[in-house]
Amino acid sequence: MKRKRIVVMGFMGSMPIAGVIWQHVHYLVGLHRLGHDVYYIEDSARLPYNPETFEINNQFDYASQVLARLAREFRFKNRWAFCARYLRGRPTAGLSLKKVRQLYCEADAILNICGAQELNEDLLACERLLYIESDPSVEQIKIDRGVRSTIDYLRRHQALFSFGENVGTKSFSVPTHGFRWHPTRQPIVTDFWKTTRAPPRAAVFTSIANWSTSGVKDITWRGEKYLWSKSREFLRFAAAPKKAGEIFELATNIRDAKTRARFLGNGWRLYSPLQLSVDYWLYRHYIRRSKGEFTVAKDQYVRLNTGWFSDRSGCYLAAGRPVITQETGFTKNYGGDVGLLTFKSLGEIVDAVKMINADYKRHARAARAIAREIFEAEKVLTSLLDRAGV
Repeated sequence: MKRKRIVVMGFMGSMPIAGVIWQHVHYLVGLHRLGHDVYYIEDSARLPYNPETFEINNQFDYASQVLARLAREFRFKNRWAFCARYLRGRPTAGLSLKKVRQLYCEADAILNICGAQELNEDLLACERLLYIESDPSVEQIKIDRGVRSTIDYLRRHQALFSFGENVGTKSFSVPTHGFRWHPTRQPIVTDFWKTTRAPPRAAVFTSIANWSTSGVKDITWRGEKYLWSKSREFLRFAAAPKKAGEIFELATNIRDAKTRARFLGNGWRLYSPLQLSVDYWLYRHYIRRSKGEFTVAKDQYVRLNTGWFSDRSGCYLAAGRPVITQETGFTKNYGGDVGLLTFKSLGEIVDAVKMINADYKRHARAARAIAREIFEAEKVLTSLLDRAGV
């Protein structure tokens, strides 16, 4: 592949929590390993969040410190910028605003990760924007409802990609109205997660989740409300560990006392996610010391059969940790049996746990193999760039 100049745009500086950081780092490192000149830019009017003080304000010193540290650790030193477009004069950290504008004009591709980058006057001069959608269904529904701002925004991109691999197929009921969505997956640099250590004897199935996301991207379509939250699905399967005779652990922030009691009474352990959110290496350690992952999917992904798969679950697989996850329609492409099992009912969860316990080493090897075959960053990103014509 010919060496290209590629800009990755996202929000790991303005929202520097571990899951978000790893999502972006996989793109940066994967593209670098393909031999490209890779830059990371945040150029947003969005105010940054500081996870240590829990504040959102116009200060960007914490964001710039995080990006500078990541740049040193993951080999994009002197190739990053944070532009505080919400402040007069648009002050920047890292590269100068002049250099950022030059990159917009010269880049062979600009990846808009999670569609988080708004289109400012500088970016509008670029015709090589690639939209990478991690949360399928909301934008497709807005298109179907004729939301002009969404339609205009998406049309400014050269190509559209989605983790919802069923979008645009007969398996997904929302019409696409001429928009072509290319299926893609979260790239995973699998050697970051590989471990030769078996999980400790006391290890359990775990997962990490933000409990209170409903309302952020909830949307109504054709008289039905679709939730952008895992909480309802976790509640539907709250009895899973008790039925399976296993302890499940969930790193999340459930504040309601009755809900916490319901989970504890059904064999769950609840783990504070605060330190995991701040420390991305601790986040990795938490996954690698787990027996595997048990998780659900957001209501939207399940009921609309999007074919979505979790970037976090991809990290569990890369660590050789089997995954039990809710079916969203992705098994028509991969998984569904050894190493990566799916469920639609409590009974299927019980069966999945029994299967993994009956031959854990086999499932662990299969989990790692799936990650290498399906999610390896260089494979995913080569395919993405080829289909975008880069």
